Formats: sequence, structure tokens, C-alpha cells
Amino acid sequence: MKTIRGITDLKDKKILLRADFDIPVSDGGQIEESFRIKRQKETLDYLVGHGAKVVMVAHISDQSVSQSFAGLVPQLHMLLGYEINFLKTVAEIGAYLENYLPAGRQVPPALLDNIRQNPGEEKNDPEFAKQLAQGFDLYINNAFAVCHRNHASVSAVAGLLPSYAGFLVEEEIAKLQSVIDSPKNGKLLIMGGAKASTKIPVIKNFLDKADKILIGGVIANDILKTKGQEVEDSVVDENAPELLAGLDLNNPQLIMPKDFNISGKKILDIGPEAIKEFSGIIKNSKMIIWNGPMGLFENDDFAEGTRAIAKAVAESSAKKIIGGGDTVSAVDKFGFGGRFDFVSTGGGAMLAFLAGEKLPGIEVLGYYGG
Repeated sequence: MKTIRGITDLKDKKILLRADFDIPVSDGGQIEESFRIKRQKETLDYLVGHGAKVVMVAHISDQSVSQSFAGLVPQLHMLLGYEINFLKTVAEIGAYLENYLPAGRQVPPALLDNIRQNPGEEKNDPEFAKQLAQGFDLYINNAFAVCHRNHASVSAVAGLLPSYAGFLVEEEIAKLQSVIDSPKNGKLLIMGGAKASTKIPVIKNFLDKADKILIGGVIANDILKTKGQEVEDSVVDENAPELLAGLDLNNPQLIMPKDFNISGKKILDIGPEAIKEFSGIIKNSKMIIWNGPMGLFENDDFAEGTRAIAKAVAESSAKKIIGGGDTVSAVDKFGFGGRFDFVSTGGGAMLAFLAGEKLPGIEVLGYYGG
């Protein structure tokens, strides 16, 4: 795979940098979780430090800021350490590149407003990609979390410019590939949360790659219901039976909760017996991969399962890799942030990679797995 390390001369090069600023924002407009932003800094510092002229493109989905970066620029400035030139539309990029980037003079990086405001982005429209790429010398993808998306700023534009992976994408791939390649003995996968469409393929792919797989969250509800057990009003994924087809639900590698914390007719967390069993398995593991909470951790009445698992994983001597927005939020909430060997910035992209899927955003950079 072509990476930023292979670029011999960056001075005065005009760089289109696909960044990742898809972060939660409070109703008052304050960035609530800056992890993804901070992880962009190494690549940005390297580019600016070597004299490159950088225009960042990214998306944000939080409705509380009307899906625009406009009001967040001062906070991005503080987090990244740079003044930021804000570009409202793609049409403004051409004039900016032509008139505002004199050779030989350092210029603060620019940020284009939410790239997904453009219909051509998610359609992977080649004409939109050409408009986006116009005037740039190089393209760098430093947004692993969108590498599973076949979008214009992720895959199409990479076919129009000399293209490279940034430091973050390079590290994500190396770490996650090492998870897949590591010995099965002592390897533990913990799957929680919802979205069976992304979680179940990982479970299937890891049956011959992990000793045990702990199941919690909505995924546990899905398996229970598919096995014919009553889950009453508990949340389930409607397409779970189809996705679970071909998976032996009685496989002893799949460890289901022995009990649950129930409110009314809803399963909302794993119970004390499940916590005890899961914690014991975690303690004796050599490598742990965790994605997805055990229950409705946002509510303190149903947070104990996720808190106990976070504590057990954090205190384990195993190599520990976690990912997914809810998982990262949970470990931060319970005070266990910073106690893991690697925290992936990707949710869906991490799961797609671990499921053995081809990610368009890294394939176009020359990475084909294996």
C-alpha cells in the first residue's frame, strides 16, 4: 500500500487530505469527544511541517450542528493547533488554490464544509470527484472510519490523483491485520451493541480465529430470538435470522450471557452471573478485541455490565484492542480511557476489516489484504 512515507518531496505540494472529524457535539455546540480529531494531528503536522499546502475534507453527521463545521472551526483550531481557513463550498476550492497559496510561504490548512452536503459524495459520482480533485497535486486518505465507504472523497478521487495513506490509516491496517494474523490460542472476541449486519459477519469470520466469542447487547437478543427463545419487547435486529443463517448457534465458542438485567419486558444489560463468567474469561485471555457495549450503558441503571467488562478488559494483561463509537464512549465514561493497546477510530470500517471484507478506500491505495 502506498503511504505518506513514500512521498519524497512535499514542499509547496497542494494536498487534498481526507480527514475524519465525525464527532459528537452537544446541543450547545461543544465537541463532546475529540478522539478522532486528535488522531488527525500527526499526519497534518507532518504535511504542514514539510511545507505542503493542505485542504482537508471531512464529514459530520451530528444533527445538533446542522451537519456543518461552520460553528466548530474555533474548537478545531484549539485541538489541532492551527488557524483554519474555512471553505463553504467545493466551488471555492479552485480560487483558494490559485490565489491564496503562494509558493514558499507557510499557510494554515483549510477545511471544506461537510463533504456529504454534496449529493455526489455518497453517490461516488465521478464528475463530482473530478471537481474535488481539480488543482491538487496529491491525495492522502487519513480517515480510516470511512474506508469501507465507496464515496467520492474516499475512492473515486483517489483514482484521479497520486494517492497515499496517512499515518492513521497505515496504523489502523497494521494493528487490525495483526489481530487477524495472531494465533488463535488465547484470542478473545467480545461483540456487543446492535447492527447485526456489521457484527455477525465478524463473528462468523472469527470462529476459526479466536478461542471464544463473548456475546452481549442486541446481538445477544438476536441470537436468543433466532433460537426460538422469548425476548418479549427487547430490541432486536429484524434481519438477524437471515444474517445468522449458517452459524451454529450452539457452538461452544459462542458464550452467551447466563442472565440479564431486565426492565419490564426488555433486556437492557447482562446480569451478575454473566458478568462473573465473562470477567473470568477475559482475565485468562492473551488478546482481546472488543466492539459494542453489553447493554444500555448510557442509563446508569443498565450500565453495570458494560462497566464491569470495561474494567476487566482494562485490567487484563492481554493485548487489548477496542473500537466503535459506543465502546470508546463507554470506556471514557467509566474512567478506563488510555488503558488499551490500541483504540480504533473506525466502527463500521473496523468491523468490515475484521470480517474479511475488501475496503474500497484502502484497495484504491494498493492494499488487498492477506
